[in-house]
Amino acid sequence: MNISGKTVVITGSNSGIGLGVAHEFAKAGAHIVLNSFSDRDEDHALAEALGKEHGVTARYIQADMSKSDQCRALIEKAGTCDILVNNAGIQHVAAIPDFPVEKWDAIIAINMSSAFHTTAAALPVMRKAGWGRVINIASAHGLTASPFKSAYVAAKHGVIGLTKVTALETAEEPITANAVCPGYVLTPLVESQIPDTMKEYNMDRDTVIREVLLKRQPSKQFATVEQLGGTCVFLSSDAAAQITGTTISVDGGWTAL
Repeated sequence: MNISGKTVVITGSNSGIGLGVAHEFAKAGAHIVLNSFSDRDEDHALAEALGKEHGVTARYIQADMSKSDQCRALIEKAGTCDILVNNAGIQHVAAIPDFPVEKWDAIIAINMSSAFHTTAAALPVMRKAGWGRVINIASAHGLTASPFKSAYVAAKHGVIGLTKVTALETAEEPITANAVCPGYVLTPLVESQIPDTMKEYNMDRDTVIREVLLKRQPSKQFATVEQLGGTCVFLSSDAAAQITGTTISVDGGWTAL
């Protein structure tokens, strides 16, 4: 898994899954480009701290993944992109007749279209370098569905389709494209929702996790950001050179049901 010295661009990576993936790549010796839509001192400080912790170069580049031109500019500003991890995403829950149009448009733009624009900008860079990896963070909802999540499910299904096309267009080159499909992951955002869910269902923490949050996850355990990052590092390794155009589920058996 020697990816030391490679540059990894990770969208939506100043927290949660994206930041966890960044740490795993940095542990493996890769240089990191963090990204989100904000441009705060703490964003840049986060990248600096990550770089110092792992002894690699880490930068933060602001780009709004809802804007096609900024998606493409992210790759240009990065200067190089050996490994692209399309992770940025948002969520909204509502029935189809009540789903706000602006929420639909935002989810499709950030969760799906951004991956198209960054990939379109990154592939020429990878081809010039003679090597590349595109890793799209999809979801169990890219392979199955749940009610009230029409935009998210549509976007994640679209990401998997884009992954397959990217793989076919690069099949004769040393470039691969794959999608990682997490189930429920214990991120700070999910952690913050647990107390309110406990109150709503009048359940203790363990019961809420098993019977509500992880109802569809047979393992009854959250996936971790470290596990997702490790999967991405593996997909970037020589061992995965012939793994392309497919999905890897990290969902505790969800999609086996």
